[in-house]
Amino acid sequence: MKTIVLTGASDGIGAAAAADLARDGHRLLLVGRSEPKTRAVAEQIGVERCFLADFERLDDVRRLAAELRAECDRIDVLAHNAGGFFSGPHRTVDGFERTFQVNHLAAFLLTHELMDVLLASRAAVVNTSSVGARLFGRLDIEDLNDWDSFTPTKAYGDSKLANILFTRGLHARYHDQGLNAVAFHPGNVATNFAADTTHIFKRVYHTWLRVFLISSERGGRNLTHFVDGTPGETWVSGEFYGSNRRISRTNPQAYDDDLVRQHWERSAEMLGLA
Repeated sequence: MKTIVLTGASDGIGAAAAADLARDGHRLLLVGRSEPKTRAVAEQIGVERCFLADFERLDDVRRLAAELRAECDRIDVLAHNAGGFFSGPHRTVDGFERTFQVNHLAAFLLTHELMDVLLASRAAVVNTSSVGARLFGRLDIEDLNDWDSFTPTKAYGDSKLANILFTRGLHARYHDQGLNAVAFHPGNVATNFAADTTHIFKRVYHTWLRVFLISSERGGRNLTHFVDGTPGETWVSGEFYGSNRRISRTNPQAYDDDLVRQHWERSAEMLGLA
């Protein structure tokens, strides 16, 4: 039995994966933004404890980390599945662009706040990324918030590329200490993606065109595959996997070791972390 922290658990592939993992007998700590939705998922699958956090507020992330530390002294898997596709640019109360903060900085901060527990547990960090990193990402290290070049697709692509750079940074810095990290594309899933925008993606994800997308249950099984898998056997640390669960090529920037380092250092600097 693993102790698993799963963010973005109140809907979509997170809720589907939570149901799979609960059936397998794992101890789940579910994290969501909406209290009614997160509690409904927890009650439906028989999980007693869930946690609430709005990743548009980094103080919520810090509080979440403190609550998780108080709840358990071991974390076998930290699964970063929270995120979204947003209009904008929109400045959060912390001063960052919403897409960048919700999809990357919040996960970076939560991992940092839990790092000693993760290392002691020889944990795995699983990052839900996207093929959008390759299709839309073109990261400018001097403008990580995309203030100067914001479009919803570019911001989303850059943030999903950030998930992969973060994965590679975790592997480079902590794999020798027993930590494993992986990023993956769950597939084009029929969820609430782009619901709060006027982007063309909303027409795909919220009209009859949804018939061409895969179900949340199928996408959830892809998430479960990595969460429930064994690093070194099921998947290789530091790699990006496609929806076919095979190592996949992604944005060329993801293979730039110097960019991986710079992106990590800039992210840490933005968050005031040593």
